[in-house]
Amino acid sequence: MTTREINGYQLHRVREHVWEIPKTGEMRVPARLLASESLLDQIGDDNTLDQITNATQLPGITTHALCMPDGHQGYGFPVGGVGAIDAENGCLSPGAVGFDINCGVRLLRTNLTYDDLRGREEELVNALFANIPTGIGHGGVVETDVETVTEVLDRGLDWAVEEGYATRDDMRHCEDEGRRPDADSDFVSADAKNRGKNQIGSLGSGNHFLEVQRVSEIFDDDVADAYGLQSDQIVVMIHCGSRGLGHQVCKDYVNRISEEHAGFNADLPDDNLAAAPAGSQVAEAYYGAMGAAINFAWVNRQLLTHQTRQVFERVFDRSWEAMGIELLYDVAHNIAKKEIHAVDGEDRELYVHRKGATRAFPAGREEVPRAYREVGQPVLLPGSMGAGSYVLRGGDSSLSESFGSTAHGAGRIMSRTQAKREYGASDVQADLRDHQHIYIKAEDGETIAEEAPGVYKDIDDVVAVSEALSLADPVARTVPVCNIKG
Repeated sequence: MTTREINGYQLHRVREHVWEIPKTGEMRVPARLLASESLLDQIGDDNTLDQITNATQLPGITTHALCMPDGHQGYGFPVGGVGAIDAENGCLSPGAVGFDINCGVRLLRTNLTYDDLRGREEELVNALFANIPTGIGHGGVVETDVETVTEVLDRGLDWAVEEGYATRDDMRHCEDEGRRPDADSDFVSADAKNRGKNQIGSLGSGNHFLEVQRVSEIFDDDVADAYGLQSDQIVVMIHCGSRGLGHQVCKDYVNRISEEHAGFNADLPDDNLAAAPAGSQVAEAYYGAMGAAINFAWVNRQLLTHQTRQVFERVFDRSWEAMGIELLYDVAHNIAKKEIHAVDGEDRELYVHRKGATRAFPAGREEVPRAYREVGQPVLLPGSMGAGSYVLRGGDSSLSESFGSTAHGAGRIMSRTQAKREYGASDVQADLRDHQHIYIKAEDGETIAEEAPGVYKDIDDVVAVSEALSLADPVARTVPVCNIKG
């Protein structure tokens, strides 16, 4: 089939897994969806097509607005959306980054095997739940003052190393080494800082989680070896972001931009796309504030790493160093960054907005940590708590296809409200425990229902599209053992 009509949109098949909505009306560029036909049907079930088409109207957007295979409806800009916007003549859009700035994923490897853990799953999940702050309003690993929050915002993982929560090796295995050089806490409001002072080292709620996993399959022995992964190994995946601080930063700047640049935004079809002209005072302020919130999120995940190491020490009665609990990688999926990309044969500096999309740089790109530069950047794609997750590496075609981006997970196909109607928390919990030996613990039973495996797209289908387009290549698959949520 070369053409599909979905929700009134004509989608033309460019080639397998690449669909395009042609440029018409106020669109500045075409919209592209990277999806199989079955995933395309799911993407068409909500307002994602409206939102990705609206995104093409952002000033300075280049080539096309992109929707990844896990795409679904968000606020203004779709989750799974990528927009590369000229950094000199374009704009910055907080809504195209999202409210949870630097929501992202990190993976810890260990030298434990599944046999070391078997039979102790319940002990471990209870210990993690007792020691990892979860939910809304339950504090953090560190509850401190605005002065300390300000240091975190400006210094990122440098602060965590100095305070004994991280090692230099942790920094070397984090995107941007865990510190944005353009972060500026002066552009973060007092309200945001106050929201952050009791949330450093906390999971929050919703789809955020800490999950102990078992490596169930290796697809590429050489890259897995470079990443320190092997079959039956125990690893830990952490998914969370900048908590209330990042939400407040986004809210502050959407409001400020809407007021200060009303004329610039007058023709945009959705208020949630409010954009600041590149080079304007408010654009520079947002970029500094966003960088600070990015630092906050990296420290947040690092403190959860520290706490996880402490829990493993108590449960297994040996040091975390002896268990080899090391950071494999940490990567953001709600972010906008200045990057150099080829556009029409010329290198240009762009604000690459990724909202629910993961950077996936191939081998050789200087932004990839030195330890992985010869094989490509690790890409972490969490699935549902019943289906497992993937470790991939940046693919050879990612730069030309998607500005070095791929999916960020499985992607929802069901609203939280509908999920609570369809699933019972105790049923989900019991089914996972009894049939898959997966132990789940959450602050609120509703969260388990909202995050039931049937709420998400098939992670295998999402990864298959990414692999087929060489956005990212599978290295290993992991399956859940224990999972805690807010």
